[in-house]
Amino acid sequence: MASRRDFLTAFKKPLEKIVQQESVELIVRPPYGSTEALFQSSCILCDSKACMPSCEEKIIVIRSDGTPMLNFTQKGCTFCEACAIACDSHVLSLENIYTSERINAKFVISTEACVAHNGVICFSCKEPCIDDAILFNGMFNPVIDMDLCTGCGYCFGKCPTNAISYNAKKIDDMKDVS
Repeated sequence: MASRRDFLTAFKKPLEKIVQQESVELIVRPPYGSTEALFQSSCILCDSKACMPSCEEKIIVIRSDGTPMLNFTQKGCTFCEACAIACDSHVLSLENIYTSERINAKFVISTEACVAHNGVICFSCKEPCIDDAILFNGMFNPVIDMDLCTGCGYCFGKCPTNAISYNAKKIDDMKDVS
């Protein structure tokens, strides 16, 4: 005779598959993109991948699926427009006003890992912030002002304790940000 646990486990496996199918990996894309669907349909057909070598900061990498993403480990985005100008398939375009000066990333400072939140004077994240989006309470307790943050990523690679992390936002939802 089957136990109650076995009975309930039989329902769990199909539900896990549904959850896995619904969770779409969100990737941090270069600025100037309009929709994720356009990245998925046009970038995979692009032979030149001209956006990557055009990036003066060298933060655009091409994923295994043929689409571009940003890697903030060393530098951030200056919004120089070179990737949009180089894009032959017009996935990246200077006409995309909602994503022209914003990247689909939300940055967060961990209060546990941040030395400034633990009484040590450190401005490693504030100094490279081109938007002055990192605010301090005196010399301690940095916070990111989401209204000012463009998601450029310069703070991420500069933090000596890796206290800054980020999550990708849906590009299609960025129209609400402006």
